[in-house]
Amino acid sequence: MGTYPSRIVCLTEETTETLYLLGEGDRVVGVSGYMIRPPEARQKPRVSAFLNARFSRIEALEPDLILGFSDLQADIAAELIRRGYPVTVFNQRSLADILQMIRIVGGLVGCGERAAALAGRLELEIDAVRAVTAGLPRPRVFFEEWDNPLISGIRWVEELVEAAGGAPIFPELRDARLGRERIVTPDEVVRRNPEVIIASWCGKAVRTERIAARVGWNEVAAVRNGHIYEIKSAYVLQPGPAALTEGLRQLHGILARVRTPEATSVAP
Repeated sequence: MGTYPSRIVCLTEETTETLYLLGEGDRVVGVSGYMIRPPEARQKPRVSAFLNARFSRIEALEPDLILGFSDLQADIAAELIRRGYPVTVFNQRSLADILQMIRIVGGLVGCGERAAALAGRLELEIDAVRAVTAGLPRPRVFFEEWDNPLISGIRWVEELVEAAGGAPIFPELRDARLGRERIVTPDEVVRRNPEVIIASWCGKAVRTERIAARVGWNEVAAVRNGHIYEIKSAYVLQPGPAALTEGLRQLHGILARVRTPEATSVAP
């Protein structure tokens, strides 16, 4: 491996999954405590949560590269830099950013061509779903990223909803990078009357019955017709391959069900 990093710590899941998809999982020596995909990566030492890290564990692994995500890990990254480690922090918020992250990760470990090919395949899969849904009715979608306060979906999620054939009800918020900038009121959700509600609460299970029981929401089309669904956060709120594959497939399946007149309520 010579000139490229061979002992990589990944502080979030999407870079780990990317390295495994590139056939470079043996380089990963430490992972996030929330690691799910791929299953074999869960056997690696767990060194961090999203907002904190165990620096002694990281140091014991002697990494030659540490990968993180977003401003929320800025303090962790700063401390690791002070301790002398090379750190790359990504900040992808859109589908295009996610594909770029994959290409950069590949470049960092010396397999840029494989990474470009992987990004190309993922882009083709997204385009294929877009083609299938083009011209179909587009149900109004409220993607609920958090329940208290109510937070609408981040940009890559809203773009996936669109690719899957839905119409996000808060398109004006898609470019807001921070969760607090995407807070919406329950009354405004009611006013915009989504035909489907898709919820994904990072770190906890969605309670669809609680969504349905919110004051005044009985008049919302999604509630009235039983179209409230959950997608696990590991499949849609991680800005990496999982969102572009399994997340998109689940969104597509839900929206196809909503378009079908005989569709019934399902709360996975």
